[in-house]
Amino acid sequence: MPRRRPRALRAEQPVSRVWGPTPPFRIHGLSTRASLAVHRVEYLSGSFSIHPGATDCALRRYREFLHPPGRRPLYPQESSCSCTWCSFDDVRHARDVLEEVLERLPEPARAELGRLVKPLDVVFSRRTLPDPFAHRRQWRTQFWWYRRLAERSEWG
Repeated sequence: MPRRRPRALRAEQPVSRVWGPTPPFRIHGLSTRASLAVHRVEYLSGSFSIHPGATDCALRRYREFLHPPGRRPLYPQESSCSCTWCSFDDVRHARDVLEEVLERLPEPARAELGRLVKPLDVVFSRRTLPDPFAHRRQWRTQFWWYRRLAERSEWG
């Protein structure tokens, strides 16, 4: 019986209906199993803000916002555009995405992603200032990161 070439064997392998021909990339700081769980949530989510790659983008944006060294206060900036990628200009939207993904993940992956987000939350809370008029705002939220002072955009 003649030997079959590796290319022929790979061509016969079934392609995953969920991921396509290539598996999704691994999210920095998460295990492979947790990254796959996050990608599964992103792929199967019907939410406007959760789409493939949104969690990785949100984590990068959150880290990038908190990256400048020093003790000066940071002020989240409102986004001027509400499309899915431009809305990440507002770090609070990035935190919204992380919270929504955390709610939908199974427990082991949720704990792993939570271990990445929790230290960032501590730094965010320490480097931003509380909004003294948050309780008077017409639009209120249960999320604490919206009750911090932010710079207003020239668009809104």
